[in-house]
Amino acid sequence: MSRPVAFTLATILLAAYQTAAVAEPRVSAPPLHGIAMHGVVKEPAGFPHFGYVNPGAPKGGRVTLGVNGTFDSLNPLIVKGVAPNGVRDHVIESLLTRGQDEPFSLYGLLATAIEVPDDRSAITFHLHPMATFSDGKPVTTDDVLFSFDLLKEKGRPNFRTYYKKVDKAEKISDRVVRFTFKPEDAQEVAPGAPARFDREMPLIMGLMPVMAKHAFTAETFDRTTLLPFVASGPYTFGKIEAGRTVTYDRNPNYWGRDLPVNRGRFNFAEIRYDYFRDATTMLEAFKTGDIDLRVEEDPARWAEGYKVAAYTDGRIVKRELETTVPAGMTALAFNTRRSHFQDTRVRQALIRLFNFEFLNKSLYFGLFKRTESYFERSVLSAARRPLDLEESRLLKPYAASLKPEVLAGTYRLPETDGSGQNRDNWRQALALLKDAGYEQRGSKLVQSKTGQPLAFEILANTTAHQRMLLNFTSDLERLGIEARVRVVDSAQYQARLTTYDYDMIQVTWTSSLSPGNEQLFRWSERSAGVEGTYNFAGVKTAAADAMISAMLQATTAESFVSAVRALDRVLLSGDYVIPLFHVPKQWVAHWRHLNGPPRTPISGFSLDTWWIEDGK
Repeated sequence: MSRPVAFTLATILLAAYQTAAVAEPRVSAPPLHGIAMHGVVKEPAGFPHFGYVNPGAPKGGRVTLGVNGTFDSLNPLIVKGVAPNGVRDHVIESLLTRGQDEPFSLYGLLATAIEVPDDRSAITFHLHPMATFSDGKPVTTDDVLFSFDLLKEKGRPNFRTYYKKVDKAEKISDRVVRFTFKPEDAQEVAPGAPARFDREMPLIMGLMPVMAKHAFTAETFDRTTLLPFVASGPYTFGKIEAGRTVTYDRNPNYWGRDLPVNRGRFNFAEIRYDYFRDATTMLEAFKTGDIDLRVEEDPARWAEGYKVAAYTDGRIVKRELETTVPAGMTALAFNTRRSHFQDTRVRQALIRLFNFEFLNKSLYFGLFKRTESYFERSVLSAARRPLDLEESRLLKPYAASLKPEVLAGTYRLPETDGSGQNRDNWRQALALLKDAGYEQRGSKLVQSKTGQPLAFEILANTTAHQRMLLNFTSDLERLGIEARVRVVDSAQYQARLTTYDYDMIQVTWTSSLSPGNEQLFRWSERSAGVEGTYNFAGVKTAAADAMISAMLQATTAESFVSAVRALDRVLLSGDYVIPLFHVPKQWVAHWRHLNGPPRTPISGFSLDTWWIEDGK
């Protein structure tokens, strides 16, 4: 949609709103072109394009990417089956789309304008009059409501969980639909206080996938299928070989190609994903030119795996892209439900016995960085930062239970010189264990009162970091601690995670610049006692609950950042994990005929902003 049309639509909607406001009390703000989780969106109404794209990028050509694994269905919205990469990004659209240079901001896509009251108790979407599916049929509120009902009943668990918070879904007209939300649990709101609503819900509904009512049936939606379906996105399904290859063809009649949110994006005429059974074969396919681009995560491969003639002569390019998205927390998590890990001194001792500097140097070419925060690599991290005034206010009732050095921002994980010698940390660890009631008896470290040895199992479902784990357990054995690594298949691993049947696991809690309700499933007291959550460590403290509540109710970016940092300090003070490591930047390798914008958005690499250079 061109800018003059966008202005006209916004003007009409605003005029209609103002006319209605004369006759009845104002219940919401005027129609908006976007919504931010906190504060306001970065881009103004009528903006020409996002600042991280090349609006003049060449169009055309094919890009081929590799994926490790297989697929047996084209529907990524259900539990059954495994869908190929790209369906959600290239084929299916939502009412709103993300701005990738902001923590959590959404702009109009299928919806050209929205209305949201200050308390976020509802959201109204005005559908774009030009929005159509790939078969030319218009996108209407009937399609939106059909999608909502279908996903609420048969979609993936995240859809079902969030959509239960919708109290009412209304068709206002063929182009206007409204969702009204249920207030939060009355037990969580003070008596006499006004109703409180989940402030994230308007954005969650904005990201709801919209499907064509005429292309699906409720009876067959949750069945796996490899039959292509109609959708509204910039690409349609092309060639499909079950489990091996899927191709997406750019739709020449795509309704939204001229929208400001789409300019400079979706530049490839064809996007192809080839599937491989193992990472080694996939890397070889890249080096021979069968794959055009790959995002690398393995430091050994990044350091040594691309040393071929094509890299030496410049045909293969390696880029290290900046990103400020949190790296999350990859760690060895203690199950504090186990008796021997309930003593924080035992956990502190084991943290001191992990020799990161030596392992990074000997196994990972020194390319990893130590993770010091649950929101590492971002403004949300409390590591190496002193308390601000809002954090002090939030944490004051719980200060006695928190580490002073964590509150001061001076806390550091134990370090070594990387030589493999860890004697100072060993002495400190043994002192902590002695204080916790352990003593050396022969070659074993045992509880003085019971004679019970300090022994535990590290559960894993992959051998990817087995050398690291075996090195760690070898060090523990030298001190009389019995630790063993057990690798099980995916089914066993998931079953044991669901019931918390483990001593220690290697786990990654991913994160974003806008953490939200998922934090309740990771750290709340309630989640610690419910099977199937992501509270793998068994965190159970009122301080974490209070910080999550403050985070979810924050109305400004400043108060939100303070609440997340305060949560970070609570978790760091608890010594619930042995923090491991993360990649400091995004590693992208590609053949020279591909190119991307000079500036990467804060979210990092995004395929939809890249292109093939003319004549290559």
